[in-house]
Amino acid sequence: MREGRNGVPMESIWAYPAGSGHTEGQDLTGCAVAAADGTIGHVDREAEHFGMRHLVVDTGVWVFGRSVLVPVGVVTGIDIGARSVTVACTRAEVKAAPRFRTDSETMDRDYLASVGDYYHRLPPRDTSAE
Repeated sequence: MREGRNGVPMESIWAYPAGSGHTEGQDLTGCAVAAADGTIGHVDREAEHFGMRHLVVDTGVWVFGRSVLVPVGVVTGIDIGARSVTVACTRAEVKAAPRFRTDSETMDRDYLASVGDYYHRLPPRDTSAE
């Protein structure tokens, strides 16, 4: 089993972390997504293929009108009342992730693996102070 962020197994990049506020069955569509340094966009949808659960986030004009794919393992907080999701990365890290072009990529095991590997290799963040 490969480990990375804080010694966490690679597979955990595709599962909501304990304490994230995630409840099975909740609809995150439309929730604002915030990084450590600002807003990324809003959740367009949540998907899971090959056990790789992720959010497709519409960035609006911030990243030239494209969407980004974010594994749910980087979610640090969900506030359904405020309709917001926070993630443990920066806007620049999200922007530098493997480019998401078409919906068919959410069903491409190799693409999803490259996204998971990218996020898994990001330096760990102390989110307790935020």
